[in-house]
Amino acid sequence: MQDGTPWPGNSVRDHPGMIQVFLGHSGVRDVEGNELPCLVYVSREKRKGFEHHKKAGAMNALIRVSAVLSNAPYLLNVDCDHYINNSKALREAMCFMMDPISGKKVCYVQFPQRFDGIDRHDRYSNRNVVFFDINMKGLDGIQGPIYVGTGCVFRRQALYGYDAPVTKKPPGKTCNCLPKWCCCLCCCSRKNKKTKQKKTVKKPKQREASKQIHALENIEEGISDSISQKSSEGSQMKLEKKFGQSPVFVTSTLLENGGGPRNAIPPSLLSEAIQVISCSYEDKTEWGKEVGWIYGSVTEDILTGFKMHCHGWRSVYCMPKQPAFKGSAPINLSDRLHQVLRWALGSVEIFLSRHCPIWYGYGGGMKWLERFSYINSVVYPWTSIPLLVYCTVPAICLLTGKFIVLRLATMPVLYSWLSLYQLL
Repeated sequence: MQDGTPWPGNSVRDHPGMIQVFLGHSGVRDVEGNELPCLVYVSREKRKGFEHHKKAGAMNALIRVSAVLSNAPYLLNVDCDHYINNSKALREAMCFMMDPISGKKVCYVQFPQRFDGIDRHDRYSNRNVVFFDINMKGLDGIQGPIYVGTGCVFRRQALYGYDAPVTKKPPGKTCNCLPKWCCCLCCCSRKNKKTKQKKTVKKPKQREASKQIHALENIEEGISDSISQKSSEGSQMKLEKKFGQSPVFVTSTLLENGGGPRNAIPPSLLSEAIQVISCSYEDKTEWGKEVGWIYGSVTEDILTGFKMHCHGWRSVYCMPKQPAFKGSAPINLSDRLHQVLRWALGSVEIFLSRHCPIWYGYGGGMKWLERFSYINSVVYPWTSIPLLVYCTVPAICLLTGKFIVLRLATMPVLYSWLSLYQLL
């Protein structure tokens, strides 16, 4: 642009993909001598006639670009109207993610939302005390809280649609109720039986079996190369169908602990990053369906967390004393009503879609109580219908003088009171 060429992103809905690296891996340090992280500006390609899926599509584009350039194993999601209020919050999230016992099954660590500029009485109920301080704490004891769209640290592998790792249970002893000397006798007797059975096997049979094994090994050596080649080609095609046609990005999805270029970002990686944010990259792939942020609702955060829990992952709710992130809340009634309407509309969209928690995701590792919480999050807008009827019918009855409840005669009422008095 220094030579007078215009900025290519002047049109919000029609512009090419743009990536600008402000700080690369060149070891730039701050005033105190600490190494600064990589800072990259990303603007995905937008063209008329393509569905961009708003925030969900933008987050999926950022996942792919970050995988190509750095491929860090953990991601932080913060909305544009939020800021980091506690620098140690990320360290607390890493304590859950890197826990040697249960950390491998944690898909994300959710922090509560806290806001600035709320009046003392909170007239618009922006704090959501019941949800963030009670409900989310309760969900933390089941399978984890719901993803609320911001203030969340993710595990990259969980966003790729992989199942949670299965924890192996330690082998239990079958004779815990017996004394130690009895257990020793049982073990000795089992070993003696096995040795006796081995001695009864004849040598000719062993020779024949060894010949058959050698023959099978020779056959396997002959066809192992072709099988491995075909399997690698088949797995590569499956990965490309799932993640897209970028070989660099597909390779990065197989690295569980992350890893990327340590030196300056080469131009080849930048061209690859431009490719993964193009409009047509997600065509005929599983992005938005099984991978990344899930499309199909205005509230994509509920769908994304729901899919992770269906794959057997669990989440963690972290509430540090100093709020981790803070944002701006609606300051007038119209903005607040628009926000509540958007949340309700997203829940209705999920309820009417195939991802409804009432009938989706059974047998995938989600606990029943966790499912009930998701059902509650998509059913609550429908409770406005009986509530509206309950509030309007009495007013209509008073204005028209007609009541839907039958009037009771005075004599039966007096008789019921007298009979009740006699019983007492």
